[in-house]
Amino acid sequence: MLPTENRLRRREDFATAVRRGRRAGRPLLVVHLRSGATDPHAAGEMVPPARAGFVVSKAIGNAVVRNKVQRRLRHLVRDRLDRLPAGSLVVVRALPGAGEADHDALARDLDAALQRLLRTPGRDPGGGAP
Repeated sequence: MLPTENRLRRREDFATAVRRGRRAGRPLLVVHLRSGATDPHAAGEMVPPARAGFVVSKAIGNAVVRNKVQRRLRHLVRDRLDRLPAGSLVVVRALPGAGEADHDALARDLDAALQRLLRTPGRDPGGGAP
């Protein structure tokens, strides 16, 4: 289970992550990341923790399949929260193939998407000198 302080709940927060964040698409899912976004709902000067939300539509399958995919994604994101910058908003949207995918395939796609999003902008993707 994802801790309460790490859950995205408000529609505005989902919209902020999707519209203003960076996006990385993979065959099974799309990850939207808004790094270091401040929480307008939090009181004080505290930096909020990273928060994640999930979008699993009916295109994935019936309710049983959608819930299974959402549980798997929650578990995977929970294990990766420490990699995310404080105050960031993450939205993971499952694509239709996610219903038939196994846990390892979802983990590979999530890791690849997060790695791409957490790379510093402007850096050579190959890691070498220009």
